[in-house]
Amino acid sequence: MMGLCTGLLLSALLLVQVNGVPKPKVKPGPQTPAGLCRTKPTDLVFIIDSSRSVRPSEFEQVKVFVSQVIESLRIGPNATRVGVVNYASTVKPEFTLNTHRNKAAVLRAVSQIKPLSSGTMTGLAINFATNIAFSEASGARVKSNAASKVAIIVTDGRPQDRVQDSATRAKQKGIEIFAIGVGRAELNSLREIASEPLEDHLDYVESYSAIEKLSNKFKEAFCVVDLCASGDHDCEQVCVSVPGSYKCGCNEGFTLNPDGKTCGTCSSGAVDLGFVIDGSKSVRPENFELVKKFINQIVDSLDIGDQRARVALVQYSSTVRTEFPLNKFKTKQSIKAAVKKMEYMERGTMTGLALQHLSEKVFVPSLGARDNIPKVGIVFTDGRSQDYINSFAEKIKNQGIKMFAIGVGNALEEELRIIASDPVKDHYHYTADFKTMNQIADKLQVKICAAPKDPCACESLVEFQTKVEKIIKTLTSKLGTFAKKLAALENRLLV
Repeated sequence: MMGLCTGLLLSALLLVQVNGVPKPKVKPGPQTPAGLCRTKPTDLVFIIDSSRSVRPSEFEQVKVFVSQVIESLRIGPNATRVGVVNYASTVKPEFTLNTHRNKAAVLRAVSQIKPLSSGTMTGLAINFATNIAFSEASGARVKSNAASKVAIIVTDGRPQDRVQDSATRAKQKGIEIFAIGVGRAELNSLREIASEPLEDHLDYVESYSAIEKLSNKFKEAFCVVDLCASGDHDCEQVCVSVPGSYKCGCNEGFTLNPDGKTCGTCSSGAVDLGFVIDGSKSVRPENFELVKKFINQIVDSLDIGDQRARVALVQYSSTVRTEFPLNKFKTKQSIKAAVKKMEYMERGTMTGLALQHLSEKVFVPSLGARDNIPKVGIVFTDGRSQDYINSFAEKIKNQGIKMFAIGVGNALEEELRIIASDPVKDHYHYTADFKTMNQIADKLQVKICAAPKDPCACESLVEFQTKVEKIIKTLTSKLGTFAKKLAALENRLLV
């Protein structure tokens, strides 16, 4: 077993108090860009006053207001649920939170509500909402924090019972109360009813003809701006929307740094990485600038440091030149600056010579290569090599260096496969256009940072066994076929 582990180790690779009352004039809320607003799941109960002081035409205007608010919401069992409590001297539940499962049904039910036309028992209505309308039996999500609980009370008169105690109990149970007063509504009672801060939860209009204007306020109140979609976030790689905010994440192969915004590479970040860049005349100056951006895109994903990732850069054409060795720069900024200053050589394409240079003059201890640290080479070319590459490619891979081959334009895929480490399909990439190289860089960031496997770990041994069994099965099948052919040949000879 130890022999097996030793052999595997040699081939192992570099594998997230309002002062006063709001004015009658309704101020529009902040404008949210279309498509960036979504409504958060809410258990919403309207408590509407239909006492004798509310004329039939005015009650119809209240229903229009309620319908406009509902129109702006996502209605459904897993979104916003709506209930309506109608009150006067008595309380009538028009429908509960679990009665209707879609917006059309809720709007139809609202249109059919009739006024009660008697007294104004606002405290009784709030008690009913707290104890009945917001109960689990009525469809409230009492065991989940995923949905907020909101009551919107519309009244136009002085309550005939006490409202302060009733409202306090409701708020203590987590119900957020918006109070809307119309005409003769008593302002002190509205203050007792509404949640804090009052400037956000208390509104007053002089007549029912103005109440429809308040619907825009509630569209904003129930809106959660998608900060990820708007771009108003600080995430380096992945932004994940959460109600009213966002959290950052990272692409596969990266982990979230302690700042909660930026992403790092592998857990240790230790790698010796050498870039080998084709600077031949076929690349052209404008594309050479794209190549430099490609390099820096990968550098951005690395955790650069003397004990972390070290980077070297080699450019080749008819000759080979080390732009900087592994031990030259200790920061990401200095590496990127050096890459930007790299001058285009603009001559031939001696890829074999460049591979030999990488092996003998880059991955060496005197120039910063470290023992027991994964070594990765990334070769970029846009054309056929003008020299022999096979032996140099084989030599550098036999040194335990993980090789990636990147081809653009006229690059030969056969040569890319020769350079690439096994499995070849994971280590070479080709694109016809320099402008799409950033997509290859994204893939390389993951592969460079893949965690190295312990070849003696159980899963590695199982993986090795599976591969061996597959090979044996293939060989057995071929042997069986060969035996049949041999038997057939013997029969012919005997005839």
